[in-house]
Formats: sequence, structure tokens, C-alpha cells
Amino acid sequence: MRAAIIDMGTNTFHLLVANVVGAGYEILYRTSLPVKLGQGRINENILIPEAMQRGIAALKTFAATIEEYGATEIRATATSAVRSARNGREFVALVKNETGIEVKVISGDTEAQLIYQGVRLTGAIEGTSLIMDIGGGSVEFILCTADEVIWKKSYDIGAARLMQQFFHSDPLTAGEREAMRAHFVPLLEDLVAVCRAQQPQTLIGSAGAFETFIQLLAAQQGAALDLSQVAAADIDIEAYRVLSLSLQQATHAERASMKGMIPLRVDMIVVAALLTDYMLDQLNPGRLRLSTFDLKMGVLAAMLG
Repeated sequence: MRAAIIDMGTNTFHLLVANVVGAGYEILYRTSLPVKLGQGRINENILIPEAMQRGIAALKTFAATIEEYGATEIRATATSAVRSARNGREFVALVKNETGIEVKVISGDTEAQLIYQGVRLTGAIEGTSLIMDIGGGSVEFILCTADEVIWKKSYDIGAARLMQQFFHSDPLTAGEREAMRAHFVPLLEDLVAVCRAQQPQTLIGSAGAFETFIQLLAAQQGAALDLSQVAAADIDIEAYRVLSLSLQQATHAERASMKGMIPLRVDMIVVAALLTDYMLDQLNPGRLRLSTFDLKMGVLAAMLG
């Protein structure tokens, strides 16, 4: 079976095409397009017309690629921005009308489960671990072992939402950083409680911002990192801490000039760093890891025989 998997995230739309044979797979093609579906009014639970049109344009491009590869099974999932939007159903209908692609809007709980399945494919989960997936609209946390999910939850504190709420200065002021951190405390109280009970020793960042963290760290060492060849990798915690502080204190222009930075994450990386810092402070794990496999690979894992 040749499958096409579309992950319609709040910031980025992803396409993966793979051959699936029994319990095995071969990735034939993958790409991502910046869409910024949540831009404008995500905290009001509205998709603005310009963002929807960018989404449609990206999906038309994907549809042409899917046809070119002859994929017969298409799985398109929409996450936080669409599921929380009052006009989300209108957008899904528009997608079907304009592109022929049927979109399934998944719950936060399902999203977390699929992220776990994707990360598990890498073999990155050793012992009790906490997976963290920072999206534009939501953040998923999955407390797990390689054999089972112990606890999981999706929170509406994605980078696009936090930016609209707290990101008003260049660079972010100390007061804005503290306000964001204070925002996490009551919202993540249940997560922190279960982690203190279970004591995960590894924090695993699923793709997204964590790919940028490791690319920035590699660039500082003068190394080139091809993430298409990496399923999982360790991130030095102390080196990350230094990087995080520099990202928070830098201006937009200074971050944009950093080697390894991609344009879409120039500002959102600050929010991701603040949230990652908060979780490191709460968990004090012995290990920080990257998994380049995420939701779309979880969808693929669910299709394997």
C-alpha cells in the first residue's frame, strides 16, 4: 500500500508519502510548508480567511504530489487550530470542496496517543520518559515507557497562543517571561504532580522546536546536521540551557541571523524555550532527547500490520 499522511498543524502543514508492507515501511517523500493557520485570532478560536486560503494552497500542492506518487490511502489530520475554531468545520468543508481531501479533526487525547506511537518507532524511549510535543496551538505531554502510556494530556498552550498573549516586546522583557512562567504553574499542576510521582528520567522533545534546538547547537560547533538521517539524538542539557538564555535575550534580528534557525521559528522558539526550561526545572531529568518522529509517523505506525 502506498500511503500519504498529512498533518495539518497550527503553524506548519506536513506531508509524508510511504510504502507500507505488513509491519514495514519505506519513506518515499516528505515535505513541510509554513501555513500559520492560527495566525491572527487563534485565542479567539477563529481561523481568519487569509490563513484558511494559505491552508488550501498548501493542500492543493500536497494533492498534486500525492497524485504524482500514486498514493491510494490518504490520511489527513487536523489538530488544535481547527478543532478549537468555531469555523473549523467550515474550513474542513472548504478543504474537501477545493482539494478533494477529507480531513479528520482529532482530539487532543488522540493526538497525544499518535505522538507516542511515532516517538516509539525511533526506539528513543528508555525507562520512564516524558514526551513533550510543542505545537502552535497545543502542547501534548505523554508519560510513558516503551511498552505503555502511563498518562497523557493535551494543553492549549501552544507557541502561537502564547505569543499572541505574552509576546509584546523585542526582546521579550523579564516581566513578560515571568508572566508566561506564572501562566504555566496552575495549568500544568496535574502534569507536575504525576511526574513527581512517576519520576521520569528522560524528557523527549518531539520534532518541531527541539529540531531547531539541536540544529542551533550543532551550528555553534561548526557541524552540519542532516535531520532526515536522524531518528533520535541526545541534547546536552547544560548546552541547551545556555542556548535557551541566549534565545530569550536576543532580538528578533539577532535570532534570525543565528545559523541553524528557520524563519518560521525565529520568535516561537523563545516561547518553546521558556516552556522547555519550565519542564526541566520541574523534572530535573538526567537526560534530554530529540525524536524527529512525531504525529505523522504515529499515523504511519497505526497503519502498520
